Amino acid sequence: MTSTSRTLPVTDLSLVVLMGASGSGKSTFARKHFKPTEIVSSDFCRGLVADDENDQSASRDAFDVLHYIAGKRLAAGRLTVVDATNVQPESRKQLVQLARQYDVLPIAVVLDLPEELCQARNASRPDRASMPRHVVQRHRRELRRSLRGLEREGFRKVHILRTEEEADTAEVVLERRYNDLRHLTGPFDIIGDIHGCSSELDTLLGKLGYKDGTHPEGRTAVFVGDLVDRGPDSPGVLRRVMSMVASGDALCVPGNHENKLGRYLKGRKVQHSHGLAETVEQLEREDAEHPEFRGQVAEFIDGLVSHYVLDGGKLVVCHAGLPEKYHGRTSGRVRSHALYGDTTGETDEFGLPVRYPWAEEYRGSAAVVYGHTPVPTASWVNNTLCLDTGAVFGGKMTALRWPEREIVDVPAERVWYEPVKPLTTEAPGGRDGRPLDLADVQGRRIVETRHMGRVAVREENAAAALEVMSRFAVDPRLLAYLPPTMAPTATSREEGFLEHPAEAFAQYRADGVTKVVCEEKHMGSRAVALVCRDAETARERFGTGNASDAAGGGGGPTGALYTRTGRPFLDDTALTEVVLGRLRTAVTAAGLWEEWNTDWVVLDAELMPWSLKAAGLLRSQYAAVGAAAGAALPVAGEALAAAAARGVDVGALAGRQRERAEDASAFTEAYRRYCWSTEGLDGVRLAPFQILAVQGRSLASVPHDEQLAWLDRLVEHDPTGLLQVTRRLVVDTGDEASVRSGIDWWLEMTGRGGEGMVVKPLGALVRDEKGRLVQPGIKVRGREYLRIIYGPEYTRPENLERLRSRFLGHKRSLALREYALGLEALDRLADGEPLWRIHEAVFAVLALESEPVDPRL
Repeated sequence: MTSTSRTLPVTDLSLVVLMGASGSGKSTFARKHFKPTEIVSSDFCRGLVADDENDQSASRDAFDVLHYIAGKRLAAGRLTVVDATNVQPESRKQLVQLARQYDVLPIAVVLDLPEELCQARNASRPDRASMPRHVVQRHRRELRRSLRGLEREGFRKVHILRTEEEADTAEVVLERRYNDLRHLTGPFDIIGDIHGCSSELDTLLGKLGYKDGTHPEGRTAVFVGDLVDRGPDSPGVLRRVMSMVASGDALCVPGNHENKLGRYLKGRKVQHSHGLAETVEQLEREDAEHPEFRGQVAEFIDGLVSHYVLDGGKLVVCHAGLPEKYHGRTSGRVRSHALYGDTTGETDEFGLPVRYPWAEEYRGSAAVVYGHTPVPTASWVNNTLCLDTGAVFGGKMTALRWPEREIVDVPAERVWYEPVKPLTTEAPGGRDGRPLDLADVQGRRIVETRHMGRVAVREENAAAALEVMSRFAVDPRLLAYLPPTMAPTATSREEGFLEHPAEAFAQYRADGVTKVVCEEKHMGSRAVALVCRDAETARERFGTGNASDAAGGGGGPTGALYTRTGRPFLDDTALTEVVLGRLRTAVTAAGLWEEWNTDWVVLDAELMPWSLKAAGLLRSQYAAVGAAAGAALPVAGEALAAAAARGVDVGALAGRQRERAEDASAFTEAYRRYCWSTEGLDGVRLAPFQILAVQGRSLASVPHDEQLAWLDRLVEHDPTGLLQVTRRLVVDTGDEASVRSGIDWWLEMTGRGGEGMVVKPLGALVRDEKGRLVQPGIKVRGREYLRIIYGPEYTRPENLERLRSRFLGHKRSLALREYALGLEALDRLADGEPLWRIHEAVFAVLALESEPVDPRL
């Protein structure tokens, strides 16, 4: 770079408008400093619509195309460079309006080069050699008339290059937006509205662990604004916050009260209302001892940025809330919303503006933490959280620890300022946030998961899932998870077997998994249990019941027990509560509420007998087969016996009939093992095999040996006999003797009539050497159990050989996709995300179940 070079700062998300006469080198400059995809050229757009980049008659259509492409890029948050002459005010006006529409900065880069240079360049180009000289002269006249007024037109930065050397040596430098702090990952302590309550602020900072404004663990405080007005010591609050920001221990965004104070300090005419009078009086008392303080405050307020995007885009902090379309954007409209929010245009009975409930409609992936509108209690609404809990009005001063999502508060020392409106209203949308919407689950969906990236859901599958969810599912507020389907083991070539453990062990060995746990597969139906410590927990965390239940001491549901398609497992809600009560008693007696630091838990389990939920299936499908065989085969046998008595050679045929009768008898015996009589809960057994989630934590990745140890304690502390142990065996896939012991264990268990086992990586959530998810479990079903699935005569050699050509790829893919969605639902649940976000993943699991897969696999 030479001594005459210039640096041209360009905001990383902006609309860069190149200006200059024809031949000034705009296209060359654009290609040198920007990516080809970032440049939208008027010449190129003319070529698109007219097949001739120099056809001026196509200019109107070409600029329509240019504005459309530029708009799409800006909407997607991409830097966009417009390469056109842009010397006329009207053409620039449309571009400035486009930048405002998408809340980005318009930046002008002007190539005001000498006329003769432009003429010479045009003459050297075959496509422009015939361009009249007066065209360039007109371009330069129009450009010169515009130069002084570009900032008035709305351009936030104007770079003018006047010589060929300046244009050749200039260096474009991309700058982060002031609000883009995604590289800062915290941890953060976000503090709500303070309003001059300096004593409460000191108490809250102390509770958060700060000493003299610094946290020993390197945490950063983030203030959401409204530091001043109404309270007893606005200067003290400003001094503390300004010091922390200056030392790098804090960030701060402006509130509407700082904005008003800043205008007052600049000498603007403002009304001394809503607490400003108190702040002005306090500052006047400061002037005698600290005359410089007023200027420092003005400078501090003037430097505050409307909002910050933090932690890789996962967190947005502002004063009054911000819809997703404004995150990271820069415009007066964005700043206004961040400072004041939006209103409906109405006023309430207290004469205050009615706030537009933007949080009810929020669906963004970033958490938005804000203040501005006082609420009695900070509670999450659709991934947004209001931290203004009315400290100055005698409420609380509240902070959020991020990423822990832990709310910390301290009570106000007194009512410092009488509120116009009582602190009795709920946060926007109420405790539950906005309700689920059809748009959340309708049509083709793409769900972003942390462990497998994007998972697609077809529109037709979503429609089928919507039917099930809307007609048959439990209360959606309690439907936090659906278990995935399970992949079957590879088909065995072992004589007489369709499935065998050797293939499961070999697959995990190939995936690099050395330790697996073999878990007994229970003879029942999959059940998910959500158990709350009490009805109040269910109301507080999951929004069940209502205020009248609580006031009247009504119990309300304390959780849910449902099938893998979200249907209530037991038709009797009272019986469901008994099951949940027994589970709760066991968790309490085992001391697990305290160990997990939770008031609720989600478990994956098997509820037995199978006939408890599948009685209709047994009657219509399995019992009917057994009954038909019992009726037909004896008659056929008698007929063959009579034929043999007459001397007819029917030996081979009679032998086949005897084999068929034996197969039918084995079929009937196989399904009867899964059926026994129950009355109430007598005869019912529940075998939990995984703890899925508790308050603030997904436990799905906890190793299975730890999981089973917890569950053994549950069974041990169940005095009712409802809970049943899941037997298990750990196998080393690289040790031949260990593998043999696993196979023998399975043979012994299935030989006694057991269903089989599930082989899982001991470490639970595991990836292979290429970073891909490994199957979370592979089921290996017993020889006789598969007779129920494939029919009485499936073990005959000719049938077994045909069945061995089954296709497992789709089923395995389905199992992994559903597993990733299940993990995502649990993560969102543990993070306290809104119901619609959890249901996005839960619903997708149910939708994928509609994919066409052989149901016998």
